[in-house]
Amino acid sequence: MPASLPPGLPIVPEGPIEPLHPSGPRFDMSADDFEVAVQDALDSIPDKLARAMDNVAVFIEDEYVPKPGEDPDTVLLGLYEGVPLTERDSWWDAGSLPDRITIFRMPILEICGSREDVIHEVAVTVVHEIAHHFGIDDDRLHELGWG
Repeated sequence: MPASLPPGLPIVPEGPIEPLHPSGPRFDMSADDFEVAVQDALDSIPDKLARAMDNVAVFIEDEYVPKPGEDPDTVLLGLYEGVPLTERDSWWDAGSLPDRITIFRMPILEICGSREDVIHEVAVTVVHEIAHHFGIDDDRLHELGWG
């Protein structure tokens, strides 16, 4: 494993991560059940990796709302906002707000055809966003199969 990767990575997904049913909404899951799927995905992160996470909070929202200047048709499954661990300096802790990982419920449900698809896609999205917290960019995540 390259030294630049955090402990526990790379984790290789077991199945496809491309949209499973791109033609539109396919599966409905309650907000409570979706929250359980996100919590299960977080609980599946290896302990050593979870302990290495620092000052990060995870949220669930229904949809990503594009910011001014962004393509209004932008659809995201998840979003990491913050300063990756690899870019923090000694001054970072001085009053910094937690990093934020948001998992977007509706776009995930729209590409999934079953409960198992949702659980798989949530797990992939959670790992993808946590990887950003550790400083792993999208190009590297695609190389690892977590794109």
